[in-house]
Amino acid sequence: MELTAELLLDARDETGEGPVWDGKAQALWWTDIPGKRLHRLDPSSGAHRIFAMPGRVGCFALREAGGLVLAMEQGFATFDPESGAVEILSEPEAGLANHRFNDGRCDPAGRFLAGSMNMAKAAVSGQLWRLDPDKAVTRVAGGVTIANGLAFSPDGKRMYWSDSPAEKVYVFDYDLDTGTPSNQRLFLEKGPAPGRPDGAAVDADGCYWSARWVGNAVVRFTPEGKIDRTIKLPVSRVTMCAFGGPDLRTLYITTACEGMTAEELAAEPLAGGVFVAEPGVQGLPEPSFQG
Repeated sequence: MELTAELLLDARDETGEGPVWDGKAQALWWTDIPGKRLHRLDPSSGAHRIFAMPGRVGCFALREAGGLVLAMEQGFATFDPESGAVEILSEPEAGLANHRFNDGRCDPAGRFLAGSMNMAKAAVSGQLWRLDPDKAVTRVAGGVTIANGLAFSPDGKRMYWSDSPAEKVYVFDYDLDTGTPSNQRLFLEKGPAPGRPDGAAVDADGCYWSARWVGNAVVRFTPEGKIDRTIKLPVSRVTMCAFGGPDLRTLYITTACEGMTAEELAAEPLAGGVFVAEPGVQGLPEPSFQG
C-alpha cells in the first residue's frame, strides 16, 4: 500500500529530527539539530514556538516532572521551557573527537536512551547510553557509526536500533526490569526499501516505521521484516516520524535540507519542513522520563 504525506509546516529546518507528541498538551515537539533550536507546535491552533538552545540537541523526551530531558552535544541535560534554563546532568562522551548525540527516546519504563554518532564517519564508534531516573548513566550498546532508529515493541521486550551508513537495523531482546538490551541480531539490511534507515517509530500492531534518508519515504515493516506500506514525500531527506493526534492515528514526519545543493533545493523547496500523513493504524503513547 502506498500513501502520501502533506506539508504541515514549512519549518525550513537544516535537520529537523526527533518528533515527540505530548499527549497531555496535544502538541508536537521536534529539534533542528544544526540550527540549535527546539520547536513546539499546536496543530489545532497553529501556535508555533521556537526555543534557541545553547548547543545541538540530538534528541529529547518529555519529562514527568515537567519540561524535557535532552541529549545534547556530549551529554544529558534538562530543559525548562518556561524559564529557558538548561541544566547539564552528565557528559559521558566529553572529549570524544567528532562525536555528538543523535537519536533516542524513553523506554516504556521511563528511562531515557540516546545514541551517539561519529560525525566524520571515520570509525564505528557510536554508542548507546541509558540515563536512569536517578540520573545514573550506563553504556548499553555500541559499534555503530551513526546511531539511529531507536524504538521499542508494544510490550517493551524488543528494542530496535540502526546504523544509518551501514544501512542496517538491529533488534535486541530488552529487559524492562533492568533497562538492558541483549541478543543483538540483524532485523533489516540493504534491500528493496529506498534510501537509508534514519529515525523510526513502532505502532500499536508492533510494526516498525522507518524514515528513509535520501529515500523520499517512510516505510512500515512488519515484525518479520516485510514491507507492509510506504508513505511517499516530496522531499528526499526524511529523518524521523512520530504518532500523534487525539487518537494517535496521525503520523508526523520531520525532514532536512542540510547539505543540499542549490539545484537540489530548487527541486525540493519544502525540504526541512514537517509533514503529516494518515497511515491507517494507531501509534503508541510516548513514555516520559521518570527522573
